[in-house]
Amino acid sequence: MTPPSPSAAETTTTAPRLVAARGDLSGAVERALRTGRPPAYTEASLRRADPWGEDLQLALYLLYELHHRGFEGVDDDREWDPDLLRLRREAENLFLHTLRTALPDGPRSVEEAFAPLLAEQTNPADSVSHYLESEGELWQLREYAALRSLYHLKEADPHAWVIPRLTGRAKAAMVAVEYVEFGAGHPVRMHARLFADLMTDLGLDPAYGHYLDHAPAPLLATVNLMSLFGLHRALRGALVGHFACVEVTSPPGSRRLATAMRRCGAGPAAEHFYAEPVEADADHEQVVRREVIDGILADEPALEPDIAFGCAATVLLENRLGAHMRTAWSAGRSALRSPLPPHPRS
Repeated sequence: MTPPSPSAAETTTTAPRLVAARGDLSGAVERALRTGRPPAYTEASLRRADPWGEDLQLALYLLYELHHRGFEGVDDDREWDPDLLRLRREAENLFLHTLRTALPDGPRSVEEAFAPLLAEQTNPADSVSHYLESEGELWQLREYAALRSLYHLKEADPHAWVIPRLTGRAKAAMVAVEYVEFGAGHPVRMHARLFADLMTDLGLDPAYGHYLDHAPAPLLATVNLMSLFGLHRALRGALVGHFACVEVTSPPGSRRLATAMRRCGAGPAAEHFYAEPVEADADHEQVVRREVIDGILADEPALEPDIAFGCAATVLLENRLGAHMRTAWSAGRSALRSPLPPHPRS
């Protein structure tokens, strides 16, 4: 299968639009960004916030996005606004504390964290890729892609933040893997671009951030995790753990999703996105485990519990998202906050 041609759909370079708030905290962020004023919130609103809920996860997403592409009509200087940073710090501390509390018996070593991932389960109850491979319908593939677009259209970016925080062997290996993620010098081969082509095949809008308003909290949390780890040098080990977890679990999941796209007639670009990286990701898995992780442990062995935590937190949030989607689809309803328009071909 050949890669998409340069005329295929591209991700937009414009900043996404702000979306409506989902509670007190996201409302404070939204109003601050629209008006240019400091965010107006109370300590009580932070104490009341559900760490897994729509309000806090959207607030974090909006604040983190200032470090990515920002928002239409929002001054770029707001990225380092001290009042917004203060709110972000309080909200992410709550999120991080909740993650650690949810993993009281979590792994402390790399071996303990990654061994279960290398022994693939036959058909985990909440595995979305297993379900889509055998039973999924086109409308569910479209929902999956719309949700995942918030992740895949920025997938490699937060991981790149760790590069200046590594040295020697770990840094060289991380750059090598990221080079491929960014297309190995070819814009049409960038993974974000390939995912935009997948979206076009599925009749979806490939614009960056377009489906933010559709995305529920379990999806936002998976994207926020990348930004949380990426923006903090103190969490560089956790980011490496997240990155390694994604690379280890990607090949089998991609094979199943390629089968699902083919079975449902999603289109050549949709199938290509998942079929193309299977071999590359298998190689990346080895590079990440043997060079990035072993390299960072040789330089900073004290980071091993952080690497294990990054992996465990990634698995936790992916399982929560999988459970959300499977529960909704089993009940015959959309996994999005609002359903998608019909496919143009329907």
